[in-house]
This record gives sequence, C-alpha cells and structure tokens, in this order.
Amino acid sequence: MPLILPGNVASATAGAYEIANSCRFNDGDSPSLEKTSGTPTSGVKGTFSFWFKRGELGTSATKYFISTNDVSTPYFQMYIGTASAQQDSIRIQVFTGGTTTELITSRKFRDPAAWYHLVFSYDSTPSTPSSSSIRLFINGVQETAFSTETYPSQNAGHNFEDGNIMVGAANSGPENFFDGYLAEFVYCDGQAYAASDFGEFDSDSPTIWKPKDVSGLTFGTNGFYLDFEASDNLGNDANGGTDLGETNLAAVDQCTDTPTNNFATLNPLWRSSFDNDGTYSEGNCQRSFTSANSDRGYGFSTMGVTAGKYYWEIKIPTVARTKCGVGDATKIASFTGAFYSESTSYGMEVGTDGSISENGTTTDPFASSLSDDDIVMFALDMDNHRCWYGINGTWQDSGDPTSGATGTGDITTEISDQTHINTGEFIFPFVYKVSTSGQGDFQCNFGNPPFTLSSAVNDANGYGNFEYAPPSGFLALCTKNLGSDGG
Repeated sequence: MPLILPGNVASATAGAYEIANSCRFNDGDSPSLEKTSGTPTSGVKGTFSFWFKRGELGTSATKYFISTNDVSTPYFQMYIGTASAQQDSIRIQVFTGGTTTELITSRKFRDPAAWYHLVFSYDSTPSTPSSSSIRLFINGVQETAFSTETYPSQNAGHNFEDGNIMVGAANSGPENFFDGYLAEFVYCDGQAYAASDFGEFDSDSPTIWKPKDVSGLTFGTNGFYLDFEASDNLGNDANGGTDLGETNLAAVDQCTDTPTNNFATLNPLWRSSFDNDGTYSEGNCQRSFTSANSDRGYGFSTMGVTAGKYYWEIKIPTVARTKCGVGDATKIASFTGAFYSESTSYGMEVGTDGSISENGTTTDPFASSLSDDDIVMFALDMDNHRCWYGINGTWQDSGDPTSGATGTGDITTEISDQTHINTGEFIFPFVYKVSTSGQGDFQCNFGNPPFTLSSAVNDANGYGNFEYAPPSGFLALCTKNLGSDGG
C-alpha cells in the first residue's frame, strides 16, 4: 500500500523553493478553468509544466489535465486514460484532421498519496521531430517507454491555443473532469523548455525531485502561471496575463496540500474482502456511503505513524451509520469477520452513541452522542500510546491531550498493552460505515479541509487549517511534520 513519495519529506525541501497552494478539482462538481487565446508567440513551440496528485481512481471517465477546442476541430489534449490499453496512463494528442502527435505512456500513475511533476515540451522545428524535440518528463526524468509513440512532421502546429484553452476538463464533453490536485500550472508560449527549468534534484538526496521558482521564465503572448494563491480568484495569472475564468471552483478548493508539503488524505487503494461500498471525493478527503446499501466500508489515511503527536478533525454530515478512530490497517485488512475480532489487532473507534470500542471491547457510552454535521476531534500521542476524542471543541470525559504519560481522560487506556505497536507498526486514522443499511458520510480534515471553516487555526509549526485549535504539541498529518518529529 503506497504511503508517501519519498521525495516529499521535510528534509528534502528545507530551505528550498516552497509551493504555498494547490487547487482541488472534485470531478463531481464539474470544475474547470478556461480562457480564450489570442495569436500565439509560436504555433510550433510551447511547454506545459504542472504538479498533480490524483484523487478518484478506477472510474470510466478520462481525467483531463488540459484541452483546447473540441473533437470536431484542431485540438490538443492531455489526460489520464481509462480504456483498458491506457488505464492510468498519460495520453497526449495533437489532432489536425488526423493525429499528428500522440504519446501514451507505458507507465501507470496510480499512487493517490504522491505528487507527480509533469513537463510536456513541444518543438516541431527540426527536420525530423522526435523524442529529442517532443519530450515528456515525469519527476525530472524523460519518459522513453510508450505504448503509442507518434511524432509530427516538421513545423506541424501544436494546437495549444486553438480556441479556448481549458484546465481540468475536456472541451469535447461534460464528463471528463480532472479529479485531484493541481499546483504550479504553467504554460510557456514559444519556448521548448526542459524539466530542469521547472525543477531540480535535491543535492543531498539526488533521487528526489523538487520544484524551482518559475517566475523568471519567458511566458510569451498566451502563456500563463497559475499559482492558486488567491482564494477569491483561483484562475489568477500570476505572470500578469489574462486570468482564466473559474467554473464550479470556490475558496475552499484552495489547498495547502502541495508538492513541498504533502498532506494525508483517505486512500482509495485500500481494500478489504468486504469493503465494496461508498465513493471517494473532494481530493480523497471525503468518503460517502448511500442509505440503500448495507455493505460495510472503510477509509484509511494515506499516512500512518509510529511516533509523534498528531491532530485531525472529521466532520460527519450524515451520522446515522458511522464510526471513526485509529487502528492498524494491516491487521484490519486481513479481517473476514467481525470488526476487531482478532486478539492481535489494535484499534479504537467512536460510535454515534458516544460508545468507545478499544481493541474489540465496547464500553457503554460515556461521551456525548454524535449528530449530523458534528466535527469530531482526535489527538493521537504515539510517544505515550494514548488517544483523545472530542466533539465540536470539547474533549470528552474531561480529556486533556497535553497530559502525556498520565493520560488524563485518555480514551485508549489499553493502547500501551499492545505489543506490536511498541515494535514500530504503523497506526492510521480511519472512518468506518457499519454493516447495516443506512447512509454515512465523512469529511476528513488532516489539515487540508474539504469543508468551509468558521475559523482557520494552524498547528504550532504553522501547518494545516482546522476548525479548533490543536492541543499544544499536536501537529497536522503532513510530510513537513513527519520529518520534524520522526513520526
């Protein structure tokens, strides 16, 4: 089960160029950014560069990064494919009355916990355009293995700017919206740049690719630079050109989950033998189950911890059949029967009636029951093997997450007895819809909220945005914090 791309850790980005924001595209909202292009600086040279982190996986609709015009006219398009031959591959097409350029990667891009950097550089001026002039780079390395590889004739147009240029959607149809996060989205009109113009390998860790400041590049007449730093204008061109118009994007879609500080989300790759219900949305920060289906289902975070202190919030819009907590995903994944039935398993879950289940033993309710739209707070102390649970700003059972080893009001009093935790196994936040017909919804905020906050409180390191203040010493679940305390 993939967790985090090794390159996205604090040690590799300390003192380096930082990307402050990304934009979350939730395909169910039909989001896009769009503008009409003028006469280009060059119709035969151009470069796109952007970072992406995938959201929903395994759908029937292609996920477009960018497109121009529609299928009845000359167009350019770049997307993640869904057809069997190109499932999870990146496909790039330039079409002018016939396909003049087409690249479909042999490699698949299926890790929803990782940020990828893509550069597509087009230059058809050589007498025989080839992979030396039409280049695709992923994380600083040129792709050379393609299931389809077609190059244009000399001086063939790239169609990057024919009609409207649309980010995150297809001009050709209503269902092909990108799902996930985009950051540092750049188009340089008239320039055939290499990946090294947008990023660099870390000097101390030469396999780690990280971003560079792009503001000094030449953008040309129709070029643009989307840094997503204006929440009220996500289509703002930071290079000073014409902004892109926004459709179905809002301030809450501005995120701090970026290539230089990767936040936890729920992991759509995690499956067990009975987990076959529910959908992921909002950049994998939301898990929803319909009222008509009685199947159970889980959602585990992409990041697990063995040490450190962490805080997160879960908003529950529909509370009827929901539970949430922390546990060992590798043990729960092997279950075929009752939840937490194995003696070697570990977990703590909170029920809608305020009951607590610790390692398979359920106590009578001692906390307030949950209601629709409540925000559940968790404070996990892996150094002292304790956890606290709160509702809407109040810690339950007179809990005090800062009490450390004394564990005042701690919920998981049995956690220190679990031998396998002490040997360094990973513990993950999770959500759970029980196996009874009823709806359940979870909106998980690991510091990158999928819902609007009435307040926005950071942790002590300045990371994350929460409705309620994290207890002293408890941090957002992101790579900057993982690198800072060894968790």
